[in-house]
Amino acid sequence: MSDLYSFRFVESAAANAFKNQQQDELDCYEARLNLFQFKILADYDQLVCLPALHHIDKHWYQIETAKKVIKQFGGRAMLSDEVGLGKTIEAAIICKEYLARGQIKSLLVLTPATLVSQWQMELESKFAISTITTDERDSSPEEFWQLNDRIVASINTAKHKSHFQHVTARDWDLVIVDEAHHLKNRRTLNWKLVNAIKKRFILMLTATPVQNNLVELFNLLTLLKPGLLHTEAQFKKEYVGSKNGRVPKNPAKLRQLMREVMVRNTRSVVDVKLPKRFASTITVQPQAKELELYEAINQYLRQQSGGIDKLTRNNLLMRSGSSPIALTETLKGLQKRFDHDELGFLRARASGMRNFEKAKQLVDLLQKSTQQRSGISAGNPRISSAQKTLVFINYKATMSYLSKYLEKQGIAHTCFRGSMSLKAKDAAIDSFRESVPVMLASETGGEGRNLQFANTIVNYDLPWNPMKIEQRIGRLHRIGQTQDVFIFNFCLANSIEAYILKILHDKINMFELVVGEIETILGNMGDEFDFSETVIDLWLANEKPKQLNTAFGNLGQQLLDAKHSYQEIQEFDEKLFGDEFEA
Repeated sequence: MSDLYSFRFVESAAANAFKNQQQDELDCYEARLNLFQFKILADYDQLVCLPALHHIDKHWYQIETAKKVIKQFGGRAMLSDEVGLGKTIEAAIICKEYLARGQIKSLLVLTPATLVSQWQMELESKFAISTITTDERDSSPEEFWQLNDRIVASINTAKHKSHFQHVTARDWDLVIVDEAHHLKNRRTLNWKLVNAIKKRFILMLTATPVQNNLVELFNLLTLLKPGLLHTEAQFKKEYVGSKNGRVPKNPAKLRQLMREVMVRNTRSVVDVKLPKRFASTITVQPQAKELELYEAINQYLRQQSGGIDKLTRNNLLMRSGSSPIALTETLKGLQKRFDHDELGFLRARASGMRNFEKAKQLVDLLQKSTQQRSGISAGNPRISSAQKTLVFINYKATMSYLSKYLEKQGIAHTCFRGSMSLKAKDAAIDSFRESVPVMLASETGGEGRNLQFANTIVNYDLPWNPMKIEQRIGRLHRIGQTQDVFIFNFCLANSIEAYILKILHDKINMFELVVGEIETILGNMGDEFDFSETVIDLWLANEKPKQLNTAFGNLGQQLLDAKHSYQEIQEFDEKLFGDEFEA
């Protein structure tokens, strides 16, 4: 080490060297200094980037994950923490550490389109990592990918034929893939893109690496370490013990291989405490004209069961539960396709309605919340007058109506629509955070936005896919949330949404499940099971209340059985993963 501190020049000689622009010796000094710093930093038990991080809560397990990925995995890892534990933070800490040590220059983040601006904002505001996004591209694809070293990209853009060759033409120091379960199939363009990218380090983020069968795990791990699990045929022969691909063989050996690339922190180990959450169903008694219209739509669909495609059928049903205004749009389009007298009659009835009981109930809820009313749940929590309420609405026409209606009632709010520009979306989020108590949001408002400053969700339009409901809840009920979270689910009395909530809320207690669990429960219903399609079929096939109660009761019992199977799967996961993958 003594040579690191020795210099050829004495003080006067060094001054002369600088004066005469003798750079060779300065280069030698810088090289020795860099070597000295590298040796100092070689111990990854200490992360040098941490003092520079001031705007995040640095949980111990996230720091340990970063150390493990850098020191043991060589920067190629799958981060598979349970939902809500902060995989994004872990990946950004790893990135920041590599940058602090001068070990990377180029960075590529691949993410769903709705998360692009969120990733850019998180990296900049919390980690001081500046990036450019594919949304900001103002040059040719070739110039964009070759001239920019830190890019956050929509994976759909990156895999497009006009971009694919340019993304894969250069070398990348670090590639981060969010929602990596979208790479589970090797035949997809997503998988082929990531496989073709030349990368030194790669981080793949997903809470659900195995969604259907163990072959998905093989496909993901192959991207991290090609050849680790040999060929798919060899993998199946050695590690898959059932035809459906869900039963592992040689689990101890499989775990040993997985330990080389995977970190999976769980709530039970990291002991993350989230606030309580309370769910309530608000059953709206529709006005006479609303009820007549709703029943007429259902009667029409039952009569035309074989003459209308599923997409149109589903659209009519969902819009009829949202608002007559949203329904009018679809009926207008159907009139051009089908020569049915009923359609014109239904459209005339829908277009003539302007006052909706469901909207009145929403205003009543919002006004109560600002008056600090209590008694919302069994726990009788008080609602703060400073609370922020996120109202999810599926249709633009309904949102426009509600926005005007809330304005008339003096309720300040902002709107977040999928069709808005990224700048407008960011402005809506800022307004919601800083000034207004309510945000009306389309489904995209539930994807990738950190909204923990809000504590109330209103599902004005209830998704018929339970996982979408869960995704909405996960926007608020996650790390960083300091208040109890309230969930209000609206439905018309005796509607299909009312029956859905009877199953999800009353039968399997979905709103008490940990985020991520409902997906596994539905998976236990079989590969061909589609919750939305199933409830629609039951709804249209059974008209009388007694028939509907029996049919939906049977479905509820099947789901309850699946929940029990899920609990058995949890035990299986303990055997497959155990506690050997935590940081």
